[in-house]
Amino acid sequence: MRPSQKHANKRDIKFELVQLSDAKYRTFSSGLLPGTENIIGVRIPILRNLAKEIANGDWQTYLKEATDDSFEEIMLQGLVISYVKGNPEQIIPALRYFIPKIDNWSVCDSVAMGLKIAEKYPDTFWKFALQYIDSDREFFIRFGVVMLLSHYVDEKHIDSVLNILDKIPSEEHYVKMAVAWAVSVCYVKFPEKSHAYLLNCHLNDDTYNKSIQKIIESYRVDDEAKNNLRNMRRK
Repeated sequence: MRPSQKHANKRDIKFELVQLSDAKYRTFSSGLLPGTENIIGVRIPILRNLAKEIANGDWQTYLKEATDDSFEEIMLQGLVISYVKGNPEQIIPALRYFIPKIDNWSVCDSVAMGLKIAEKYPDTFWKFALQYIDSDREFFIRFGVVMLLSHYVDEKHIDSVLNILDKIPSEEHYVKMAVAWAVSVCYVKFPEKSHAYLLNCHLNDDTYNKSIQKIIESYRVDDEAKNNLRNMRRK
């Protein structure tokens, strides 16, 4: 029986992660996550499978006992929360405790994108995401932005999403990249609204040009639109 199936304590999980590690993948991951220390080298699909097992069991005990000694241990905690089939009263406190641990884009994006519960309780998690956008911490803001682009680029929220993106003042790299990513998602799904937004937005030049670049890179945008966008780049 796997440790995660019988009792997900910190010693069992840490041992299992080491057993699942891949030295070549650790080297590869280190290149994608500069500055991130203590990478064991476990592939994300394996972490997801382990997280699903834990989420279907005594996940609350696991989270209480989990340690933060490696990238994978922190990622696993976030994935477990995203997979739990619970209600906002259970998930939100767990997220509030977890989010301050985020210090890289990979954990941030994997957890925010995986929170499908936001689509079941949209109003609750909309307010939750906005609380993190209204922060001065780089990965708090990025978490909120990725929540919006993953779960709220729809007919009901598109105007609000574009308005919120336009007011994010942060100059932090991972925030600017998340905002550009969000703008590109908006453009793919709502091209007319998003094009009009780009003509009058208040994004800083880096974020604006990165938004244009990401839209142009999308295979879901036609060539005519891409040519128009190339001419809209700021110099």
